Formats: sequence, structure tokens, C-alpha cells
Amino acid sequence: MNPTLPCGRIRPAPMSRRDMLAASGSGLGLLALAGLAGTPGIARAAADGAGRDRRALLANHSRARARSVIFLYQDGGPAQMDTFDPKPRLADYHGKPFPLPMAPTQFNNNGNTLASPWKFAQCGQSGIPISELFPNLRRVADDLCVIRSMTSNFSEHTNANYFLHTGLGIPGRPSMGAWMSYGLGSENENLPGFVVVEGGLIPPGGLDCFSAGFLPARHQGSILRPRGETIADAAPRDPEAIQLRKRHLIGRLDSAFAHETRAEAVESAIANHELAYRMQAAVPELSALDGESAETKALYGFDSPFEPTRIYARECCLARRLVERGVRMIEVTCPRTIGDRWDQHSDLKAGHEANARAVDQPITALILDLRRRGLLDSTLLVWAGEFGRTPFAQGSNGRDHNPFAFSVWMAGGGIRGGTIIGATDEFGYRAVEKPCAVHDLHATVLHQMGVDHHRLTFRSGGRDHRLTDVHGELITEAIA
Repeated sequence: MNPTLPCGRIRPAPMSRRDMLAASGSGLGLLALAGLAGTPGIARAAADGAGRDRRALLANHSRARARSVIFLYQDGGPAQMDTFDPKPRLADYHGKPFPLPMAPTQFNNNGNTLASPWKFAQCGQSGIPISELFPNLRRVADDLCVIRSMTSNFSEHTNANYFLHTGLGIPGRPSMGAWMSYGLGSENENLPGFVVVEGGLIPPGGLDCFSAGFLPARHQGSILRPRGETIADAAPRDPEAIQLRKRHLIGRLDSAFAHETRAEAVESAIANHELAYRMQAAVPELSALDGESAETKALYGFDSPFEPTRIYARECCLARRLVERGVRMIEVTCPRTIGDRWDQHSDLKAGHEANARAVDQPITALILDLRRRGLLDSTLLVWAGEFGRTPFAQGSNGRDHNPFAFSVWMAGGGIRGGTIIGATDEFGYRAVEKPCAVHDLHATVLHQMGVDHHRLTFRSGGRDHRLTDVHGELITEAIA
């Protein structure tokens, strides 16, 4: 019986001298790297799945302005003319036929021009106009860099979500968070480099929006929830002694199988199992939100009378705690409200007000909390949906999908606050000044994290791939 295995039916082929030298060579190098790095966590963060040194991978890239990204994903597509891009001209034509040519829309139930139901005010010293949908966010207007001229290649939720998350409108590509984890690793060996805080809604397109694609599987997004059991099976179900025996057995089986196959997928599975074990200790402490001060809970809205606000408050607080623990990329999804996400094909007023009420206070609190803890300068916040809405009605009181222009904003992380970039036409229908593509947004986010989007590549299918494919230009006006 093979002494390394509990069952004589599984017998790996004998290791030749050449195999032994090949297998141990990289191990000796990594042993030396661990000594140079000083700590096991840094050593693990220094090499990617292919064994290349990340410090060499990122040599001569840009200076990092941020250490973490919080992507505040607004599921469904907020209307730009109702949030951050006021269009008084709409009021002049309200209820009248739309005066510009209409492109085909998702549902083609096009009505007349629809003015915004909400008033805008110039906020902060910068005077950025913000809708009354966001009374709290107006307090931090000078931290925001609003891009009014973002465009998408897709007008359907699923394809637009793949495009926003991965840079391509079909499934199978690595998400921005996976690229971030692959390029930079995690500063915490007990937590993933890419975490999705899921408040009740997975985007159209499903978990492929958070996929590692062709990157090693260890870089895919890990789902955490802000209430109840933060992550499935985080609490050990066996006594520690039994766990250790199981880990020892599984480790021997995995090592033997990995040696036989020499497959990256097996190595990633082993790494994920080891990380899952370490997370059993880290996640309960991370998710102990009840230990936050009463003042902090009130700031975020833990006790709000509106349940979606309470859920999103816990999401944003959990995102801050993940930043404190060195996680590179955190995506925060929307909670369920009375409407269909931000996707108001009818009853625009009730739906947008419910969604704004859910996120306004917690996002403002997140910015204020990061600032007072000295983390805002090193944390990049991105607020974006997958596209915008039409300035004419769908039916009588909704808005259809509009990929030709929408508003996003960034804050913190070396971004120039109190800034507006780009412009749309007088009705907010199309970008007419400095149009920006999703690839440009990706390039800028990577740049703020110290990564040149042209040079962060992974070879798959016979060619080098990158998040921005063959596109992407820095939005230089956004960079402080």
C-alpha cells in the first residue's frame, strides 16, 4: 500500500528524478521568495497562478493612488436626467412629442417627452447639481467626480452587465474584480482579494458577472451577505481536531492528484480550500457589525424605518470593514425595494424614490466614515449602473433603456472631487462632449490602483487578453 494514501487502490505513478527536480525547483524558489517577503501573506500575494512574480508583473506601472476599490453597483440603470444630469429643456417639451430622432429602444413602447419629477440643487463649493433624490449625498458633493457622458455598447441588461463587469458583452470573461485580484493579490491572507457583498439582488447575467473567466479560479468573487450567515458554512461544524484530520487527509489526496495532473485548476481548488479554512476564523470577526458604535450604526442607517436602507447600511459598513482588512475589490449590490431595481419601465417616481432611499444615506455614511478613519484617500468608490434611461416616456410614466449616455461618479482614491466630466445633449439623450466608454472607466480604475491596463495581461487561447481588450483611454480629467 502506498504510505501516503489511505487506500491502496489509488497509486500515483512513481516519480522520476527529472519529475522530482521539476516539481521541487519552483518550490525552492518560492521558499526563498517567502524569506525575502518576510511574511507568508506577502509571499502568497507576490506570485500569481502562473508562478510569475507580481512585482515583476507590475514593474514600471503607474504609482498606486488607491489600495482598494468599492464598486457601488446600481442594478437596472438609474436615469441620468433624474440623478446627476439636470435637463430643464425636458420641462419645455413635457407631454409633447420628442423633438429628436429616436433610436430603437428595448421595448419600443415610446411615449412623449418626460420631464424629471425631481428638482436639482447646486451642492458644495463646487456647485455640482444633485437631484433631491439624494438629500444626504449632497453633503459630500465636493468629493464626487461625476462623468455625465458614459456610454455602453448594449441596451439589454444581461449583455450590458457583462460589459460593465468584464469588458465584453458575453459570459466567460474575467470580471474587473478578478483582474484586480490576479494583478494585485490580497493584503490579507485570510480573505479573498475580490468580495461581492450581496444585498438581495444578483445582477442579470448571474454569477458570471463576478467570474474569474480564464484566470485561475482563486480570483473569482466570493459572495458575502450582510445579514444572517455571512457566508455559507463559515462556522465550523466539526471539532477542531476532526477538522485538522480531514484537512490532512484532503491535503494528501489533493497533493497527489495535483502532482499527477499538474493542472492549474487543481492548484486553484487547493488554494480555495485552504482559504476557505482560514476564512472560518476571519469571517465571523469581519461580520460582527453589531460591535460597531451606536454613532456609526446611526450614521449608516442601521435603524432606518425602511428595510432596504437597513440592509444597504449593513452592506456599506461591511465594505468599509473589508477595506480595513486589505481586500482589494468589493462590489456592493442593491437590496430589493418596492420597484424593480432601478429599472423603471413604469411608475418612475415611486421606483426611483424607493431605490434612492435605500442607498442615499448608507453611501454618504460610507464616504464620511472612510474619511474620518483616514481611508478615503486610499479607497476608490465607483457608483454606476449598466446604462441610462430615455428622456421620453415608455408608455406614460416610465423610461426605457438608453446606452447612448448615462452618469456615473467616482470618489476618493486620488480622484479629483467636485468635478463634472463630459456632457449630453439638451435632453440628456446622447453624449456630445467627451464621450466615455466602459473600457475607459476600467482603465482609469486600474490606473488608480497602480496598474497599466495595457500591460496587465493573461495568455489564454493562444493570445494575451486584458480587461480593456484593445480599447480604453484614461479619463485624465478625473485624476487629481
